[in-house]
Amino acid sequence: MNFNGTFTQVISDLVEQVMPALVIVRGHRYGAGAGIVWDANGLILTNNHVVGRHTPVVVLQNDGEYESRLIARDPDVDLALLSIEAAGLTPLKPAPESPRVGEMVFAFGHPWGQRNTVTRGIVSALVSAQNRRGDTLPVIRSDTPLAPGNSGGPLVNAKGEVVGINAMIVGGDQSVSIAASVANDFVRKAIGNGVSVNKRAEPVPNDVI
Repeated sequence: MNFNGTFTQVISDLVEQVMPALVIVRGHRYGAGAGIVWDANGLILTNNHVVGRHTPVVVLQNDGEYESRLIARDPDVDLALLSIEAAGLTPLKPAPESPRVGEMVFAFGHPWGQRNTVTRGIVSALVSAQNRRGDTLPVIRSDTPLAPGNSGGPLVNAKGEVVGINAMIVGGDQSVSIAASVANDFVRKAIGNGVSVNKRAEPVPNDVI
């Protein structure tokens, strides 16, 4: 990205860079979440709670709709990996390292059904959360505004690299995103070592989005 222009131009360039990889994931009969084109071969990453109990439909930026195939899901990290048969996909790159506290980040999604929305904030803290298995997972807290429909969408840095997967709101004003390192590990295991598909129906907490 060219940082020599105005701040507004930089943000506009960032949006143009990220938006082609943003998808809609319709996993519930009512409502939808977001997802990310993870690679050009049709892998779509989203939250486990977005997938729900139905076969998700993925909607691309060109309005093409595709029935997806569920590759893997894990409620303990709230991630799911889907696959679609589509050509010309533009994936996002995960950031090579964690963001710094105070770094500016941008959240993409479809809050309240408003398609292709971007919000901005800063990283408030890099913290660890413990799941039901007792595993410690790195998560990102930020003041980036999120709402229902942002789940599964990317949290990116100023270079357009994925630093997290948007997941929930805590305390009413703090957003929580699953760190990109967790997403990378989940995808690697799913396509490399064959993560079993967990189809347990899981209750969704009130604060997830």
